[in-house]
Amino acid sequence: MSRTVYAEVPPRVEYSLTEIGRKFESVLASIEAWGYDYIDFLHANRPTAS
Repeated sequence: MSRTVYAEVPPRVEYSLTEIGRKFESVLASIEAWGYDYIDFLHANRPTAS
């Protein structure tokens, strides 16, 4: 991650991904997709109230 600080009032800071950080985006996207699939699984296999 890259952090840029600007000498302004009020203070302003901008963050951006570096090249190595952008290479990790596909991993995060896969984790996100798995998470949504798991939520669907949990909803589909929720015990019913008696």
